[in-house]
Amino acid sequence: MRHLDEYRDPALLRALERELAALRPAPVNLMEVCGTHTMAAARFGLRQALPEGVELLSGPGCPVCVTPTREVDRFLAAGAAPGTILATFGDMLRVPGSRSNLERERARGADVRVLYSAADAVALARSRPERQVIFFAVGFETTAPTVAMTLLEADAGGVGNFSILCAHRIVPPALKALVLAGEVNVGGFILPGHVSTIIGSRPYEFLAREHRMPCVIAGFEPTDLLRAVLMLLRQRAEQRPQVEIEYSRVVKPGGNERAQAVMERVFEVCDAEWRGLGMIAGSGLRLREEFRRFDAASRFGLLAPDTQDPPECRCGEVLRGVVRPTDCTLFGNACTPEHPVGPCMVSTEGTCAAYYKYRPSPDG
Repeated sequence: MRHLDEYRDPALLRALERELAALRPAPVNLMEVCGTHTMAAARFGLRQALPEGVELLSGPGCPVCVTPTREVDRFLAAGAAPGTILATFGDMLRVPGSRSNLERERARGADVRVLYSAADAVALARSRPERQVIFFAVGFETTAPTVAMTLLEADAGGVGNFSILCAHRIVPPALKALVLAGEVNVGGFILPGHVSTIIGSRPYEFLAREHRMPCVIAGFEPTDLLRAVLMLLRQRAEQRPQVEIEYSRVVKPGGNERAQAVMERVFEVCDAEWRGLGMIAGSGLRLREEFRRFDAASRFGLLAPDTQDPPECRCGEVLRGVVRPTDCTLFGNACTPEHPVGPCMVSTEGTCAAYYKYRPSPDG
């Protein structure tokens, strides 16, 4: 634990707070893109450690949250076929579809399995050759390479009863969409550490070059986040927007080239819909033609139905940084982790879940 303790050292944190205060920054909104950053900021109370006027907004960095309802409904529909096993990560169990969720469908008799990886789903398919196993492939560039490796394994092993419903998303195009929309005045991005481990820093450079947006790729400990804020404020003070890597112990400019290669071998870029952001060009992944037989939507004719989210749910606005969870009238009332109305209250990376879990106690 010694290495981890270095990033939670109280003396170092106080020193960083003093450096931040000494900058006397002008008021600015900084956006942490990653859901894990949102959870860390809430857990460690980092918003309270920032100089007056410096605000942290949460962005579309939760892959479960940005998956649109129509994709959830399509996966639920797949379970209606006799003999089908639906495999998914635990975060997806209570994500609401338009009429139900996986947890309810399992209670009604659907065979829904919570697994830790796509590889577990292939192993399940091998063990049950008489059943069709469909894996809900949700995630950003962090998980896409592991799903790609799994598909290569299934292909090489002739596992014909395995397929995926692909809902992978790519982060940089979503950030471009946020900037171009101009809906929120963001003065800098704290970029995701896990995603950047795979793609590196170069795919974000357009943000600094074309949009003059300061960016820092950060780790997930308290000192990581405070250093990232300090680096962003210094970029702003010195008027030198660039993409810096605070998380240099893990992230390199070129990223993980082997992971990128296997991802590109199996997937190709496509347009994709994001909850709260709509259709974004070049922001999704789909299987290449030679692997299309593993695409559950094509194999089983799974249509993406027209759906409408509850009008009072503000998850879409939360994902864009337009509102905070506490601005939603449902937050903590009709919408709780036990009875979520929207996905931002369900996921372990959801902004509403973070605000709810680490909300101030009634007695202060």
